[in-house]
Amino acid sequence: MTPTLFGRWQTRLLLFFTVGVLVSIPFAIGLVGSPPDSVYFWILSYVAIFGLVWDVVYIQIQKYRWDRDWPATYQLLAGLWEMIFVLCSIKIIGLPAVAKELPIFWFLVHYSIVWLAVFLVSQSLMRILFVRWRFRGGQLL
Repeated sequence: MTPTLFGRWQTRLLLFFTVGVLVSIPFAIGLVGSPPDSVYFWILSYVAIFGLVWDVVYIQIQKYRWDRDWPATYQLLAGLWEMIFVLCSIKIIGLPAVAKELPIFWFLVHYSIVWLAVFLVSQSLMRILFVRWRFRGGQLL
């Protein structure tokens, strides 16, 4: 699939606000990690919002590839880069509703599980449920 910008945005928002929320619920209610806290939903929101901006950059990078494709390896590397960016934003600059004292370990665990779940669903379930999604550049609407 060669994703379009609107396709990237639609897919990102759909996956983060469905799969990401479902994976974040055990963290938010305290079943996994630290005491119950809504900070995990805030982190998820920041990753989604910053990701909308990063998608513009990813589309530009994609234009330099000979096949104009975005392979799964690039998606995993983008997830790593976005994790570093969000973590540095939290620890150095500080983001509203997220304390700078956020435990790095639980951030990494939460982010990794969410990103892995989103990646797996985008590579499998999305292709089954939305057959035409791949042929329309990732656009759902």
